[in-house]
Amino acid sequence: MSSPIKEPRKVAITKKSKVQGVTITQVVLRVPLGKSTPDFHRKPMAMTVNEGRRAFFKAIAIGEPTPSVTWKRNKGDINDAEKYNIKYNERNKEHILEIPKATADLADTYQCYATNEYGTAMCSVPLSVIQDEQAPQDFRAMLKKTVVIKKKQLPPQKEGELDPKLLEILLSAPKKDYQRICLDFGVTDFRWLLKKLNQMKKEREDEQGKVVENLRNVKQIEIKPHRRAEFSLDMTLRDPNSKIYLYKDGSQVPYSSNGKSRYSMQKRGNTYCFTIKDPQPEDAGLYQVDVGEINVLTSDFRMPAVEFASKINNVKALERKEASFQCVLSKPLNRITWSTSDSSLEHGDKYDISVSEDKLIHTLTIKNCDVADNGTYYAIAGTASCNASLAVEADPKAHKGLQQKKSEEQDDLAKMALVQKLQVETEDTKEKDSSGKTDTIKDVGSDYGCAWKTDGGHDQGVQGVQFVSGLSDITATTGGRAELCCKLSAENTEGRWYKNEKLLTNEDGVRIIKDGAYHKLIIDCCKKGDVAVYRFESDGRKSEATLNIQDPPKVDARALEKFTKPVIIKAGETAEWKLQFSDEEPRKIQWTKDDDEILPGLNLKIEKTATESKLRLAKCQRKDSGDIKIKVKNKFGTTEAISKLIVIDKPTPPQGPVDIVESTVTSVEFKWKPPKDNGGCPVTSYIIERQQVGRHKWSSLWETSGSTTIYKDSNVEPGRRYCYRIRAKNSEGVSDYLQTEAIAAGVLRYPGAPSAPKAVSVCKECISLTWSAPCNTGGSKIVGYNLEKRKKGTNYWSLVNQGGPIKHSNYEVKDLFEGAAYEFRVSAINLSGPGDPSNPCDTIIARDPKQTPGKVTDLRVTSSDYTTLSLAWTKPKEVKGSQDEAQGYYVEIRPIESPDWRRCNAIPITPTTYTVRGLKAMGAYWVRVVATNYGGDGEPQGFGNHIIAMPPPVQPTFKDHNLKSFVVVRSGNAVRLNIPFVASPFPEVKWLKDGTLVPKHVTVTNSDKASQMLIPTSKHSDSGVYTVLVKNVVGQASFNVEIRVTDDPKPPGPVELDQNVPGTVTLSWAPSPDETKDDRLHYVVSKWDTFKQTWKTVAENLFNNKFTVVDIVPGREYHFRVFAKNDMGISAPSVSPVFEIKKERERFKVTVPPRKSVDLLSAPSFITPLRYHIPPEGYECQMSCAVKGDPAPNVAWYRDNVDLSVDSNYYITNVRGVCSLFILRVRPNDGGVYKVHVENHLGSAECSKLLSVREKTT
Repeated sequence: MSSPIKEPRKVAITKKSKVQGVTITQVVLRVPLGKSTPDFHRKPMAMTVNEGRRAFFKAIAIGEPTPSVTWKRNKGDINDAEKYNIKYNERNKEHILEIPKATADLADTYQCYATNEYGTAMCSVPLSVIQDEQAPQDFRAMLKKTVVIKKKQLPPQKEGELDPKLLEILLSAPKKDYQRICLDFGVTDFRWLLKKLNQMKKEREDEQGKVVENLRNVKQIEIKPHRRAEFSLDMTLRDPNSKIYLYKDGSQVPYSSNGKSRYSMQKRGNTYCFTIKDPQPEDAGLYQVDVGEINVLTSDFRMPAVEFASKINNVKALERKEASFQCVLSKPLNRITWSTSDSSLEHGDKYDISVSEDKLIHTLTIKNCDVADNGTYYAIAGTASCNASLAVEADPKAHKGLQQKKSEEQDDLAKMALVQKLQVETEDTKEKDSSGKTDTIKDVGSDYGCAWKTDGGHDQGVQGVQFVSGLSDITATTGGRAELCCKLSAENTEGRWYKNEKLLTNEDGVRIIKDGAYHKLIIDCCKKGDVAVYRFESDGRKSEATLNIQDPPKVDARALEKFTKPVIIKAGETAEWKLQFSDEEPRKIQWTKDDDEILPGLNLKIEKTATESKLRLAKCQRKDSGDIKIKVKNKFGTTEAISKLIVIDKPTPPQGPVDIVESTVTSVEFKWKPPKDNGGCPVTSYIIERQQVGRHKWSSLWETSGSTTIYKDSNVEPGRRYCYRIRAKNSEGVSDYLQTEAIAAGVLRYPGAPSAPKAVSVCKECISLTWSAPCNTGGSKIVGYNLEKRKKGTNYWSLVNQGGPIKHSNYEVKDLFEGAAYEFRVSAINLSGPGDPSNPCDTIIARDPKQTPGKVTDLRVTSSDYTTLSLAWTKPKEVKGSQDEAQGYYVEIRPIESPDWRRCNAIPITPTTYTVRGLKAMGAYWVRVVATNYGGDGEPQGFGNHIIAMPPPVQPTFKDHNLKSFVVVRSGNAVRLNIPFVASPFPEVKWLKDGTLVPKHVTVTNSDKASQMLIPTSKHSDSGVYTVLVKNVVGQASFNVEIRVTDDPKPPGPVELDQNVPGTVTLSWAPSPDETKDDRLHYVVSKWDTFKQTWKTVAENLFNNKFTVVDIVPGREYHFRVFAKNDMGISAPSVSPVFEIKKERERFKVTVPPRKSVDLLSAPSFITPLRYHIPPEGYECQMSCAVKGDPAPNVAWYRDNVDLSVDSNYYITNVRGVCSLFILRVRPNDGGVYKVHVENHLGSAECSKLLSVREKTT
């Protein structure tokens, strides 16, 4: 009989925090009412500082009771008082870890823990230290190596749709990993994704081809031994200077190439390997590698919170036998990483990686062991890992002992997995119903036949054989193979198989196999009769599963062959298809044409029966041609068949426009384009007709071949105009005609001008020229060219080719004078004559070629901004025989993402300075200068690094010193804050509200000189402290503005008057309705009497609802008003009733009373005691009481038994027995018990009350 599990004293329940990145662990089952686990009201923020600067982390912890806060770091401790300073700011309740001088060895991940008796809250924060490797004067050179690239964010996942991250990861993953990746995202069937994925993959490969010649061996990210995570790829870059960027969740991650920083990238040949040192849970996310702006790798890094309930043990094995490592996890996990010290292991011929059905037991089996398999093997799950060694022996005598030990270890692990599973189920049961938990655990344990020993020091055990993995329901097709398999906790146990309660043997058409602890039932050829419930029994334990036969619709093979043949008909005829399928009625039959569903219509009929479906298309037209598909679907699958419909018809007209090839005195030649649609069969010929303009008769000229689309009409009369009609003809008929415009015959049409001649080679005796033919030939062939020349500065052109037209588009001019400057032009000649001459070419001097100039020297940048770049250089030296003098310069630029150079000046410039304009802000450019002369262009001289279009670097600063730090806005009005700043390069600007990003309804507009925040319609919830953070590579700056959104206050309630002490009156009123919404709302009291007859303010900044007015004179009428006041203004008054102490006038009478001795002396006492106050922090507070006594008593005030008479923050008055204490500015430490002590020689009295300070709302 199994014994119940005792409830542990401590538990570990993980809870979510409202602050992202905070993990809360509750260590008790229930938290008492009024108490709470720790949490962070504000967690530390990540910091990046320069080496040698001050770094600090601040955190505000909350919880009841108040938690204690400790700090830790991943590597090393923080006990060194010279490096770390831990302190607590009592005023702001901030816990601070300060690093006075940051160094590279202090860069690490720091943890902050808040702990009380009910749990622990933990958050991690990284510290990055930038090492100053270059002098400040070289900072611009460092900026040139930095290209700021913003990664486009993936769209968020919409409800019911696929996670966009999945497609991004699949685009980079090999096909063998598709199933594993889809399971991580909860997708069990990914076949429907393949079509879309292949299309996206082709588009991505086209993009990658722009920057990468070859990309292969992409490996997803995984954790390796020795606390590091790696992912890699092999690629050959088209431009070796291309920048490679690493992103995490869309944010760029800096990395190093020396392996010293947290993120690093090492290149070995064409292999790029990225490494994350000491990965933590906050490192989980979507990692992407881009070359320029093109993505080449995407990988999802997950860090599950899981531990090893049982770690792997050392294993000994025999040669050519199997060796297994097994471990048990604390929580179910789809897969873990198995690896050696060198590489990860994958499932295949050598290694068998398996997972139990409950995802708790993970097994690595090494097949056919040999001596080379000796070594250490690692199992890695999240941040947890364990390792064990494998020793391969050749002693055959050890075989039996090893097998027995292996069986015992498997039994123990199976028991451990069952116990771990029960513990997980028990925790779930406790969360659902804490009452009756002992009975629930007992019942669950008895279902598994488990028994535990609860006394200390004893192991837990399981009685009898157990199912490590049970049977699962399977589905097969008729004629297919089906296999039922289960695994027991012991190998030496036999079992029996049943089908619908009938015992099965190998003679029943099945195969029963026992392979160690595995028991299998195999049906090689399934039939309908095999549908049943199968059960396996062993040692009183049972496991059942159902075998279902699910066949998609079957189609007759001969009918399918006939269906797939193309259907060819003529226009107007009827096409028909039919397909026979299995006699089981399908759920749905769908006909489609070119993937569009076909619905019954006037000329379309669909017939359906239980075994056949027909489609009939009547009066088919040419446009009806296409792919005809039928889909036959039942609940088990879909069968498709595709046919093709071809409707043949006469062709469409030939395509225009008709181009005139030649128009002469004796002929007209023109050409056209073939028809857009040949009607489904080849065009056999074209029919040409002609009409003379002005006549109605069309005459047939010729019928050309179908392969010829040009015709020459040689029977024309000069000066006449003709129109032509062209028809296409095929086996089905003749198309409509294409008609030309009127074509004139015999009209002189001269050719256009050729291009200006260009010099191919120049010497003192010969100039070789070439040119291009004119675009407009004038309607006839070009028969030659005339070439003319003239000396520079003259107007006389002389013909060069005196012997006749030049037949080709090049010529060598030899009749020259050495040193003379010439210009040349050329004109084309057709059958009508010579046309217009071309533009003159550039001046060419008849002399031997000059040597090209050398490189310019001392190339430098003189100034720059976001759109311009000014350069200066020194003229290259002239070297006789190798380098001639430079006569001009070209400035060329190339964007870093483009392979092509572009010249900024089309004509060479002579000065040695130039300003490049029209640059893209923060764009990266390669720049070079080329010297040139008549001999050609010299070698370019450029910079060693690319240059960024930006002004000199400037640390962000706010240039307007009159910016308001406090703004009051009426609710409903717009809030617009414009913060000007100076920064270079372009900074990253963020707006925060109370330490978090501003809400979505807040609009932020940034420019290079200012940032504007706009709230179109403000609400009370928009009140808070807004921070603008401006940051670039030089540094950062921030500015805080407190915005208070409020309205004119509503007046307070009715005012009541009460006289407790003669000469005074106490006013009390109901609070204003706005008091709960505005912590800065206070009250003002004013007085009017019949003597002065003017309103006078007697009290301001009242945060309570009562006030005592003194100096009330009898016989006067008093009127009082109470106003509510806030930052926006003052409310309407609430008027009190008239107050008057009537003074009775009696007739003057002198009565001399008898003298008696009267003793008026009395001990002190309180007429009105102190009351409880809750003033807000930062405001004024007044505490009052009324006392009496004769002689007048001495009054002393105390806070927590400390005398306040010498504290300058308190103002104490005593007017006619009304004792008042004014706190000029309430601080958090002003809270406590306040006591008034009054004393004279007859006695003393005391009165005390609590004052609590209300924190400012944020």
